Amino acid sequence: MNFPFFIARRYLFAKKSHNVINVISAISASGIMLASFALICTLSVFNGFHDLVENLFRNFDPELKVVSSTHKFFSMDNERIRKAQTLDFIELYSYSLEEQALITYKSKQHVIMIKGVEDSFHDLAGIDNLLRGAGIYMLEDEVCHYGIPGVGLISRMDSGIKPAYPFRISVPKKEGRVSINNPVSAFNQASVYSPGVAFMVEQEKYDDNYMIISLELAQKLTDREGEASALEIKLQDGAHLRKAKRELQSVLGNEFKVLDRIEQQEDVFKVFKMEKLISYLFLSFILLIACFNIIGSLIMLMVEKQKDAQLLESMGAAQNTIKRIFIVNGVLISLIGAVSGLVLGVIAVVLQQKYGFIRLGSSGSFIVDAYPVSIEIRDIIVVLVTVLVVSFLSVRPIGPIARRFIRKSESD
Repeated sequence: MNFPFFIARRYLFAKKSHNVINVISAISASGIMLASFALICTLSVFNGFHDLVENLFRNFDPELKVVSSTHKFFSMDNERIRKAQTLDFIELYSYSLEEQALITYKSKQHVIMIKGVEDSFHDLAGIDNLLRGAGIYMLEDEVCHYGIPGVGLISRMDSGIKPAYPFRISVPKKEGRVSINNPVSAFNQASVYSPGVAFMVEQEKYDDNYMIISLELAQKLTDREGEASALEIKLQDGAHLRKAKRELQSVLGNEFKVLDRIEQQEDVFKVFKMEKLISYLFLSFILLIACFNIIGSLIMLMVEKQKDAQLLESMGAAQNTIKRIFIVNGVLISLIGAVSGLVLGVIAVVLQQKYGFIRLGSSGSFIVDAYPVSIEIRDIIVVLVTVLVVSFLSVRPIGPIARRFIRKSESD
């Protein structure tokens, strides 16, 4: 067994002549335990909200989305796109076209984003899980075109899920002049009816500003026949997402970008990352302050073990060895606090997952009633490594103190 570790362990658990040393050591370990507990719980809450938001987008955003690297639209007959569609890990794919448009219902107007999709979008995205209303999912039939708005858009237009009149969609033409006498001629227009349903993603970005229509109608309105803004892909069950993304990107080359769900909502998840990082740094700073308490207990321990240090040196122990004994003692205090905090934190997170003790508010006010939490192994490793690094850095000053202390004991 390592000699400094053996002695440090004995010093840590042995009864001291001055009880205050035990008290200070316990306070130091408790401070580190609470900081570790707070770290793992806070990171788990951010993970929970991250997973919650990702699940909200899951039924609207595809697993992988191919977009052009340089332009907003691309040809559906592109050779690389056609080749990508034949890859064996792809179960379903659907072209989509998104563009801004003006929607009118009676006297109300609103600028929205129309999303034109193919029939396969219904099976690709799992849109049924988002639909509200007594109607059915339908985008066109032999008689007319249909549009499925978000629930927030219905509220803005004051139309209801089953409006009595059609929505009027207007998109500026790609070419041509605006006639002062007839400004309406500068727009492509179409009327769409509601099939009696609306979608609800629980996100304002979609619910308040999107309407799903057929790809054919979207291409006609935007003068983009034979073009799309994205290729949306559903993978085969069991397919590895990152591997599929890499292989797809290699087939498509630099002309296209392959986006997973996180990258499709980069602005949303970037905020989560930033907030999680700031919380981690803030709590790590508190942890550093808690670790400084260890120095006080180690100095008092050195005073008490002065005779032991002299005896060890007379038996041939080097000064660096004696110094490491006290440093290891400080690291052990930190390790005990860190492990205790992590264990308590994991238990608290598991109980929150199962029973939801901490509530967000009154029932029905939020998407979920209790704080969502999720434990990730990498967070446990990060917290443990952070505690060890911070504690080691905080007890480093004890080395010079111990060296001067040993020299003083020699002179005495």
